[in-house]
Amino acid sequence: MGNINMTPEEQRLYLIRKLLSEQPQYKNIVLPSDERGQKMLLRSLMNIRPPMPICQEFLDIQDEYLRREVREKGITDAGTFPASPVDGRLVLWRGDITTLSVDAIVNAANSALLGCFVPCHSCVDNIIHSVSGIQLRLACNALMMTQGYEEPTGRAKITPGFNLPCRYVIHTVGPIVTGPLTQMHCRQLADCYMSCLELAAKRGLKSIAFCCISTGEFHFPQERAAEIAVGTVTEFLSGNTGIEKVIFNVFKPEDYAIYKRILG
Repeated sequence: MGNINMTPEEQRLYLIRKLLSEQPQYKNIVLPSDERGQKMLLRSLMNIRPPMPICQEFLDIQDEYLRREVREKGITDAGTFPASPVDGRLVLWRGDITTLSVDAIVNAANSALLGCFVPCHSCVDNIIHSVSGIQLRLACNALMMTQGYEEPTGRAKITPGFNLPCRYVIHTVGPIVTGPLTQMHCRQLADCYMSCLELAAKRGLKSIAFCCISTGEFHFPQERAAEIAVGTVTEFLSGNTGIEKVIFNVFKPEDYAIYKRILG
């Protein structure tokens, strides 16, 4: 069945059945009859899928389906955000980073750099991969196979955004805080922001949106993380005129309050 004549439901069911056919252990699974259940199953199957080749027909149908989902959710134009009085290039915005139309969004990745494999997990890594499509994991895997070792903390890699409204995704591995916060944790977090900015500048990108790196699953204290983020970005921008807009994207109300205080 050609994807041009398929309804969104037909596309969704095609994608689910194709992914199920790759995993014999799920061959007897009962497909949900409701839209929400089908969407959760599709995302779950995308989340657990290892990075292996797939046919072009699947990618064509997936891309059309996901791009429609993105349009229906709404694309956010970062050019309309009010600037910070501290620096006209800095912006604070609370919302879904996967809706942003910018040159690059930053993904808080883990050292494997392959995305989150936990079905429908709420971390930003999972959400970004789910909206982008399975190509994102394939692209990350290609980078990691070439590199030959796990991504060090504080470094960054760049991939296309695929079905996201951004052009690129910059993946960085933040420090994991399991005990008291140390100077090394702080230095590593600053390295994350600097690595992402240097990579964006090297590619000639004009706008970049940062999530709150390491403050979720990696337990970095939110207030100190925000201070490091703003301080590092401000330091970088003082010597670089190529990047025109840096968005601090927050989701939690407490993060919004912290950044608002710092950015005026």
